[in-house]
Amino acid sequence: MNKDEELNRYMVQIEQYKEQMSQLEMQFQYLHASLADYNKAKMTLENLSNTDTGSEVLLPIGGGAFISATAKNTSKVLMDIGGDLVTEKTPEDVIKKIDERLENLEKTQVKMNEMMQNLQNEAAEISANAQKLISEQQG
Repeated sequence: MNKDEELNRYMVQIEQYKEQMSQLEMQFQYLHASLADYNKAKMTLENLSNTDTGSEVLLPIGGGAFISATAKNTSKVLMDIGGDLVTEKTPEDVIKKIDERLENLEKTQVKMNEMMQNLQNEAAEISANAQKLISEQQG
């Protein structure tokens, strides 16, 4: 393989790494939003658990918006279990399930960070090889 072909191969690889990094960054943003959503749900449940029946509460409905509501029964929570199905659970059970989901999401976040770091290192190495080849061609 001549030096022009090798340089071209390096440039294609660098572009592929950029695309992979872009995809991972989008997934990372989605993951971050999911973490924030679960943390908000957990905080809301914890606050509702300490609320007396009949109390006025502000419930977050997403997007930074809240509605005023009256707490009727804070001892039961409906939880999505997938497939458009919900089940009734205690707040403690839901908080436990949310904690499990948060733990899984945090583990995924760590793995994604490692993948992004590995991609950055590999791209930097290929970029250095390409720079070296360019220098050799000019020198």
